[in-house]
Amino acid sequence: LGPYAQFVTVGRHVMGADEPEPLGGHDTGASPYEYLLAGLGACTAMTLRMYAARKSWPLEKIAVELRHDKIAAPSGTGKSDRFERVIRLTGALTSEQTSKLLEIANKCPVSQTLQRQSVVLSSIA
Repeated sequence: LGPYAQFVTVGRHVMGADEPEPLGGHDTGASPYEYLLAGLGACTAMTLRMYAARKSWPLEKIAVELRHDKIAAPSGTGKSDRFERVIRLTGALTSEQTSKLLEIANKCPVSQTLQRQSVVLSSIA
């Protein structure tokens, strides 16, 4: 399917991954960063849905829009990642409930992973 196209198998799910055409791919699937953003968006929505359900809040719909950019690192050397997340909530929520849901969004597991330093261990089998 192209020089970078991949099949990604997660349990019983098979998905396509590729780079966009400007980066030499054929755009036959989501890019790795698009999958990362999809994971953050899904985790955000699921976490908010669980919290609102536990509280019996009238949350009807959640939409999460995400953007990723490489920016200058705060140290002035190298690059850092910036994730912008816009959350749209539908339902008869109070301003206090909306504020609490924003706080909870920042506590979703994928958000917490992206906010801390990670270690990636690699080996060739």
